[in-house]
Amino acid sequence: MYSIRKKLSIIILACSILAVLLTAIFVNITINNKFSEYMVNNQNKRNDRIVQYFQEVYKRDKKWTAASGSEMKHEAYMSNYCITLLDSNKKLVWMMDPNDIKEKEHFKSLDGKSGVFTTNSFPIKYNGHVVGYVQIGQYSSVLLSADDVNFKLSINEGIIASIFLSLLIVIIISLYISKQFSVPIREVSNVSVKLSNGDYNSKTNVDTDILEIEKLKSSINTLGEKLNHQDLLRKRLVSDISHEIRTPLNILQNNLEAMIDGIFPVNTEQLIGLNDEVIRFGKLLNNLNALKEFEADTVSINREEVRLDELLSSVCDDFSIALKEKNIDLAYNIRPNKDYSIIVDPDKLKQVFINLLSNAVKFSDCGGKVWINLTRDKENIIVSIRDTGIGISKKDLPFIFERLYRGDKSRNKIEGSGIGLTIVKDILTLHSASIEAQSEVGKGSIFTIRFRNNV
Repeated sequence: MYSIRKKLSIIILACSILAVLLTAIFVNITINNKFSEYMVNNQNKRNDRIVQYFQEVYKRDKKWTAASGSEMKHEAYMSNYCITLLDSNKKLVWMMDPNDIKEKEHFKSLDGKSGVFTTNSFPIKYNGHVVGYVQIGQYSSVLLSADDVNFKLSINEGIIASIFLSLLIVIIISLYISKQFSVPIREVSNVSVKLSNGDYNSKTNVDTDILEIEKLKSSINTLGEKLNHQDLLRKRLVSDISHEIRTPLNILQNNLEAMIDGIFPVNTEQLIGLNDEVIRFGKLLNNLNALKEFEADTVSINREEVRLDELLSSVCDDFSIALKEKNIDLAYNIRPNKDYSIIVDPDKLKQVFINLLSNAVKFSDCGGKVWINLTRDKENIIVSIRDTGIGISKKDLPFIFERLYRGDKSRNKIEGSGIGLTIVKDILTLHSASIEAQSEVGKGSIFTIRFRNNV
């Protein structure tokens, strides 16, 4: 197993070495080919010059002698090639000995070896007639002087030096780039390991200018916060369920023991009190069972067309007694001349409004006020329920739809299981509706529901 930095460095370095080597080979081949082409062109020009020279000699002397053009011997010797002069019948006029240049210390051929001696014959013409031949022989296809060889060597040395310099730069850059990737990813990886080990308070604050890694860092931090919150909820869930179940059971047990011991009389009033605790316990179990059905996606929806204004009106009528007991004023506002028909499950939707209105009454002081507003726009039917109750703190507001979450201690003093809003949220989700809450401690709460028009 390799670290991401090592793996990334190896990949960048390998690709860079391959690219540099291929470039160096291509450049070297191109330069050598062009240089050889240049030398061949020079050699062809030399051959043409030699032929023209002997043509001028014949034009001047009108014949061949042992001295004809012999002054070319010195130049040929110094340039590492041999000249042989033949007449029109290809009879020898004079020639240079190839062995004279073979052993020269400064003689160099293209491949650094003496090679095979080769000759090329060129006709010498005068007035359109061939008057002789000049043969030019050498030990390689292209002759290189010491300067030519040094020039090629300097080019190759330059290419090699550029390869090493490029590789050094690539190594430095690859280490830097790999660090830019590896450090934040390693930090995120370490945090993920800590999260998997249950350390949900772990966060990474490493700086990076890479968008994807920044998103990954932000996501892992958010995940840690959510896991920490879920862990707190899980612990709180166990505690709350234990408390909610233990309370009615303790009351039942204590009262029954008191009746058995003769401390409390067995009469109708005592039995009614015990029955109330049984009913409370049954409601808790029913709510937990309903929540389980929603989370298991086993709830059946019986959709039908319902007039939402009429459904709200019937729910308000059901709360008339509870409103009178606490002297709470209920204002039901509806924008007229609108069609509020919607396809929903009326029983489950009624449960939503009962839970919300029940909370509004429960958490409002005597003499408070509750508003229910119904309106619609082009896309949504909007229901808002506002109260003047005790409100919800900012720290609790994001979690009120979590199961068994009941916020601060002042709210816990009021009877409830903390499941009602969770069920509300689940029912609305099944109906593709949304709910949001606004609240301020001491000033009340507003719950806004939006149904998409589906009629």
